[in-house]
Amino acid sequence: MSHGSKMEAEIWNEFNDDWEELAYQSELVLAKLRNDSVENSAGIASVDLPREGKERDALVKTRVNQSFFRQTVLASYDSRCCITGISIPELLVASHIIPWAIDKKNRMNPCNGLCLNALHDKAFDKGLITITADYRLKVSEVLRKRGAVAEPFFMPYDHQRIALSQRFLPSREFFEYHNKNIFRDSLD
Repeated sequence: MSHGSKMEAEIWNEFNDDWEELAYQSELVLAKLRNDSVENSAGIASVDLPREGKERDALVKTRVNQSFFRQTVLASYDSRCCITGISIPELLVASHIIPWAIDKKNRMNPCNGLCLNALHDKAFDKGLITITADYRLKVSEVLRKRGAVAEPFFMPYDHQRIALSQRFLPSREFFEYHNKNIFRDSLD
């Protein structure tokens, strides 16, 4: 932050290491500006929530943060799949590079996110495809062995550079984790 005000720098420093709190606090501010509840402002159906208590508060915060992550990642990619360019919002997923359950600190970090269509998101989550440190798609041997099934959906993108986020460049460190721990390149 070389051109921000002192207050902007303070806010950045406070939240840079806590994306979950940033997501939640920003949604609280938006709800207050809209004179609405955070549930309504974030589009959370109240019928899905417990009536009151800590469980409700935790569930609201989780859903608010998930919504924030999705909106941030999709906006960063101009609502286009970074692999195929598909731009149908209903088919797009804000995919975590390091899975949500594994890295609590980076759950809401948009640098841990990719905008993928549902098919490529599932393949990425299952380790059938990955993104290399130079931002190229790599198709696993597991998927290659599927031949004609994989051909039209994956092979045209193999070794192609993904479209990069306009705001939050995906972290090479996160891709290295995905390649080492999730990607299934062999048939083992």
